[in-house]
Amino acid sequence: MKSIYSNVIQFRGTHYNYGYKQGKELKDSLIIKNREKQWQVRKPRFSIDQAEAKDMITKWSPNLWDELLGLRDGLEWPLEKVLQNFGGYRIEQVRSGCTVLTGDDYFIRNYDFHPKTYEGRFTLYQPTDGGYATIGPSQRITGRPDGMNEKGLVLGYNFMHRKKPGDGFVSHTVSRMVLEYCANVEEAVAMLKEIPHRHSFSYIVFDPNGKTFVVEASSRGVAVRESNMCTNHFEIKKEENRNYLVESEQRLQRLKQSEEHVTGAKAAYRLLNDTGKGVFSKEYRNWAGTIHTSGYFPKTLTTWFALGGDQNPVEIDFKKWLTGEDIQFNRIEGEVDTDLPFAHMDEAARWFGMKSNK
Repeated sequence: MKSIYSNVIQFRGTHYNYGYKQGKELKDSLIIKNREKQWQVRKPRFSIDQAEAKDMITKWSPNLWDELLGLRDGLEWPLEKVLQNFGGYRIEQVRSGCTVLTGDDYFIRNYDFHPKTYEGRFTLYQPTDGGYATIGPSQRITGRPDGMNEKGLVLGYNFMHRKKPGDGFVSHTVSRMVLEYCANVEEAVAMLKEIPHRHSFSYIVFDPNGKTFVVEASSRGVAVRESNMCTNHFEIKKEENRNYLVESEQRLQRLKQSEEHVTGAKAAYRLLNDTGKGVFSKEYRNWAGTIHTSGYFPKTLTTWFALGGDQNPVEIDFKKWLTGEDIQFNRIEGEVDTDLPFAHMDEAARWFGMKSNK
């Protein structure tokens, strides 16, 4: 077992100042050192047109562009390098797993990925220059793999595939934009239909009214369905699915079989987080091991978060935080059953020996 942690990042202010503060904090961090070593081994197979990236990002999120400029100045990097690492437009994204289950008043999610990509940053951000306040873990610093905003809108994404990418935004950037600018599932679905997608992902959105929609999105179109559970394959856009779906279908079947016994949030959380119930994954070397389990409660604006399996979650009162009451701890700790290095903790978190389907 490996002890791991996520740092709790709290900030209230403009996007530029948020980016600048993060840049200063990250400048000599293991996250940045490992990221630079990763690029030395695996050169990017894409180029970024700065003018095009600016036009697209400012169209959908002018505040995010300001945050990128803050990161540029805090890190003292050229803008092209910031866009390559954190811009989220026309960049490549690796595969992952993930499972989502919702109920009348809860959204529980397993985030399955490779430890060498994990940043260990749990963020609470309240902007003063536009956009809704959000809570949730970060991905590629500016992005969010899952989270909730001050209106009680919750979003998490599940990977489908990276075949035939388009000119658009990657999933964690899409998630960040939706959470900052949408107040409910109707607005979220509308934005997800319009925003350009680079790869194929399902976005699961949920709000205080108990509505859950799964938005099956790719660069070739979007389909929407209602469902309270989702794994890693499309139900409508089946022509988009990968050839191997056995593991994803098995997890979905376990959710369905257990549904009648899941009588509330605690039972749903235990179904996903307990390592012996067939949903939690230890496939860390295959880019699909469960690193965190998150729970979001739109009606009370509270959050559960745990690292690793068989854990009791840390509870955070986002509603109190929104009134100015800071979280009184700086880290969330847990354990995972792997010896692989994590990007924010270990110097050896590089791409050597890592398989990818690019």
